[in-house]
Amino acid sequence: MEHTLRTSRIRITDWGQQYHHYIQLLDDDLLLSLRKNREEVNRLLGNLTDEQAAYAYAPGKWSIKEVLGHIIDAERVMSYRAMCIARGEKQTLPGFDEDDYVAEAQFAHRSMRSLLDEFNHLRHANMCLFESFDETVLARRGIANGVEVSVLALCAVVAGHAIHHVNLLKEKYLPVI
Repeated sequence: MEHTLRTSRIRITDWGQQYHHYIQLLDDDLLLSLRKNREEVNRLLGNLTDEQAAYAYAPGKWSIKEVLGHIIDAERVMSYRAMCIARGEKQTLPGFDEDDYVAEAQFAHRSMRSLLDEFNHLRHANMCLFESFDETVLARRGIANGVEVSVLALCAVVAGHAIHHVNLLKEKYLPVI
């Protein structure tokens, strides 16, 4: 089967406007974007000590651990939404408050290694899931957080959201460490 995980197939009507920036960050080959992002996350963060990963660039901003934890949480939520819609779910899927999730997660008490391991396992599982979707499934639409969205667009948001946060880490966090 020729793979249909191409971002060029995504139309503006496939996602809410809040996701536009994320999708623009991707290669046309979505799986390539997911692989490259996983490699970059590991390259950038893999050698940080827990003390370095506790760094936040300003008061009230998330630490590096919290940013990675947020990437994990958002990937889990978006991939869950994609799976639900792919499986024919008709119920509206809820939104989530990222600040509340980070506040409750206690990422600061975890090791950077455990967060990276979780990220890598989750990314691998999601790539397997996304690869299993055929063209019909990728075109399915549902409502998530009050927005109509396609399965393909949700898969793309997983990658684009993570790339967005890696760019912020490179710009605001890692130059200081």
